[in-house]
Amino acid sequence: MTDDSNIEKAPGETPAPATLIDIVFPGDTNHHGTLFGRAGLALMDRTAFIVATRHGRVPFVTASCDRVDFRGPAHIGHIVSCSGRPIRVGRRSMVVEVDMIAEDLTAGTRDLCARGQFTMVAMPEGKGAGWSLPSLDTDAIGAPKDDAVRMVDIVYPDQANSFGAMFGGDALAQMTKAAFGAATRASRKTTVLASCQRIDFKHRITVGSIIELVARIVRTGRSSTTVDVELWSEDLTGAKQTLTAHGAFIMVAVDGDNRPVPAFAA
Repeated sequence: MTDDSNIEKAPGETPAPATLIDIVFPGDTNHHGTLFGRAGLALMDRTAFIVATRHGRVPFVTASCDRVDFRGPAHIGHIVSCSGRPIRVGRRSMVVEVDMIAEDLTAGTRDLCARGQFTMVAMPEGKGAGWSLPSLDTDAIGAPKDDAVRMVDIVYPDQANSFGAMFGGDALAQMTKAAFGAATRASRKTTVLASCQRIDFKHRITVGSIIELVARIVRTGRSSTTVDVELWSEDLTGAKQTLTAHGAFIMVAVDGDNRPVPAFAA
């Protein structure tokens, strides 16, 4: 493994559109086994906050949820992906449109569950009366350069230790989720974590930081897939991203009885 303890992304490098990915667990569902609307709204609102913060680089609050159309359910075990993009920017407020997609990883189907628009208001403390948000530049929106699984989220206080830094266990959970998504999407089989190879934690991640995980498949075997996962962090008000953790995860494809099966067709 190379020495990447000080790798940073240049401030001028535009991040890809923000996508927050989560798994639908039983505790997030109603008696029909589908995702609660409130849980979906919370994910969409978090996505809108990340999009707005990356655009303005100041704190934001949600002013209104202008409209949300629920078009289909997300079932237990599905992956939900919330992707946001700014569609209108004013002096101190902006509108972010968010799509929530439900994906059955083993079947390979993707269905639009909900689409909504969120008005976010900037709270630019210390910026002066003449401060305003940057104008919307659609040409500057980055696009993924490869087929890696990318997911963003925010670090909350319940994920931190007494020093205000993210727990290593929570960071590992996020990295494992990214590895699961990459391995299952590639094989279209249910995958489970077999082992974590060396995990290097390089920098602390403070509460309120945005984290971005990038998962790439680097090796495949008969039933196993090795996924390289990078965990990047960025301060809410700064564009610089820092590589904070890096590791390799071995995921194994299993059947309904949890026995290994071929991950890819011969």
